[in-house]
Amino acid sequence: MATDIILPKIGFSMTEGVLAEWLAADGASVTEGQPLFSIESDKSTNEVEAPASGVLKITGVPGDTYEVGAVIGVIE
Repeated sequence: MATDIILPKIGFSMTEGVLAEWLAADGASVTEGQPLFSIESDKSTNEVEAPASGVLKITGVPGDTYEVGAVIGVIE
């Protein structure tokens, strides 16, 4: 079963964030809880952990801005 990777809401007023970088490559095997990507908001940069284990399929582009809740990849 595939698990969507979404841009999370880090702060109370956060509505969008910049996908700073992927910490795993497209097609890589990832483990739940492993640091997966980092996002930049108005006030900070945060690493986000993988929500599941499996193979990473990246759709989000580093440097692009996404709204909170946007799907930026999938773990299959």
